Amino acid sequence: MRTTAAITGVFGYVPDFKLSNQVLETLVETNDAWITERTGIKERRILTGKDQGVSVMGIEAVKGLLKKRGIGADEIDLMIVATVTPDRMFPATANIICDAVGAKNAWGFDLMAACSGFLFALTTGAQFVESGKHKKVVVVGGDKMSSIVDYEDRTTCVIFGDGCGAVLLEPTTEGVGIMDSILRSDGSGCQHLHQKAGGSWHPPSERTVERKEHYIYQEGKAVFKFAVTNMADVSAEIMEKNSLTADDVAWLVPHQANKRIIDATANRMGLDGSKVMVNIEKYGNTTSGTIPLCLWEWEPRLKKGDNLILSAFGGGFTWGAVWLKWAYNS
Repeated sequence: MRTTAAITGVFGYVPDFKLSNQVLETLVETNDAWITERTGIKERRILTGKDQGVSVMGIEAVKGLLKKRGIGADEIDLMIVATVTPDRMFPATANIICDAVGAKNAWGFDLMAACSGFLFALTTGAQFVESGKHKKVVVVGGDKMSSIVDYEDRTTCVIFGDGCGAVLLEPTTEGVGIMDSILRSDGSGCQHLHQKAGGSWHPPSERTVERKEHYIYQEGKAVFKFAVTNMADVSAEIMEKNSLTADDVAWLVPHQANKRIIDATANRMGLDGSKVMVNIEKYGNTTSGTIPLCLWEWEPRLKKGDNLILSAFGGGFTWGAVWLKWAYNS
């Protein structure tokens, strides 16, 4: 029997502070009805306080995961953190989390693929498990998007929030786990969605700060058009590739960027809305955190053998879909 990598545990963490649409109305020219109609978002969580990086959320998510699974941090072989808001350019946030939780035997790295980051990290981690190299791989997806959002830009500040989730991957021969994936990228999309400054191309300077070039830049219409098409198409493609029908799929786990994009993806797959995980109204777009947060919230409703399609689209552009069979009953 083929060895696959199965998700054997999931845990999530979101900050306590809620930034509602009503509060945003006092910051920029917008209103609750406009935000809700175009995005489906009612509020988002924000990590507040001094010296609070994405690792703060990642540490809590990993600690919760380990406690839930009843395993020690020293049993972790590898930690992959998907994020576009690392604590620092280096060292990797994965290393910071490993140190904080006591994962002394693990090596780790960060993976940056914007909103598709968790899917890219999940499939990367699965390769290490399937090869027999590692027995326990932790994949973290999380972002502190509030750190790169301009709260005077109404086109982006209404969308993003902070949050983090973590899963444990372990080997299995029971015919469950990650069965297949399709991952894609197209660098020509950079012009439509990016953070201009802060890297080696445009290092930080007084000028880049003055020009607000360290914040998210997004051309909403262009991104929406690409996202609707590619996220929906790749989700349908992985079903067709594996001869899955809408009846076979228990759940669609979509990246929570925009309710209209989620609906378009479900329609393309022929899925009823009752089979779609949606929590965008509470958390907004947490980038790498959206999919693991959905798995964490819906975990009590998942059954061993359930077919899940995980689907995402992000800046870069990046997009993809993963087919997995849920590995346990909660």
